[in-house]
Amino acid sequence: MSKQNCRIAAIQMVSGPRVGDNLATAGRLIEDAVAQGAQLVVLPEYFPIIGAVDADRVRACEPHGNGPIQAWLAEMAQRHNVWLFGGSLPLVASVPDKMRNSSLVYNPAGECVARYDKIHLFGFRKGDEAYDEAAFIEAGEQVVAVDTPYGRVALSICYDLRFPELYRSLAPVDLILVPAAFTETTGRAHWEILLRARAIENQCYLLAVGQGGKHESGRLTHGNSMIVDPWGEILDRKLKGPGVVIADLDHQRIAEIRESLPALAHRKL
Repeated sequence: MSKQNCRIAAIQMVSGPRVGDNLATAGRLIEDAVAQGAQLVVLPEYFPIIGAVDADRVRACEPHGNGPIQAWLAEMAQRHNVWLFGGSLPLVASVPDKMRNSSLVYNPAGECVARYDKIHLFGFRKGDEAYDEAAFIEAGEQVVAVDTPYGRVALSICYDLRFPELYRSLAPVDLILVPAAFTETTGRAHWEILLRARAIENQCYLLAVGQGGKHESGRLTHGNSMIVDPWGEILDRKLKGPGVVIADLDHQRIAEIRESLPALAHRKL
């Protein structure tokens, strides 16, 4: 079956500690994206909750296949007749004091058709700023790509962006997704250059959707959500605050770039 062109949208948010408020905000932004013609919509990492401490997310965990956040995702996909990618939400881990940081994919019928658990866990320490995801997240083990009518989509979450071998193991793909909650410190230094590099080296579209702003807890996230084409050109972006980033995925563009510069065919390793 031939792949269809489509309009893809990123939903940038500044999530807080109350799940209901975050879902209401996300719902309004999804509606806005659909009104602009979006057929594939992606939410950011931790779209349902960013609390004051990591334990807040662990307490919000749902078992896979059952819970109000997952029910909401299914309803949104079905109501708007879109492919909806739940950037990440906390799911139950194999131990009680940890969580899985999981991305779930829903088709337009509201069915969950794929799950990816974040493999690479962020660790960072500089001055008073410190993060240690391994302290409360159980890492995933499997890379995941999902086939849609609009092409093959590679799933990843935030820190995965720094590990190009993840995407290479799934190649060729038509679209890479990077839902994130990048810190302002690391995002300002590396976010855009890494995103454009991943799109260029895989000769595909890339949609990166972040948390973007100052959260109730005082945490600062980088935002700068963007859609990048296979030549590394930025088609749309939003620096800070809630909003929609939207662009068209054109398979002819992918084919022309891969034909004129067949780097994927030239791979030796």
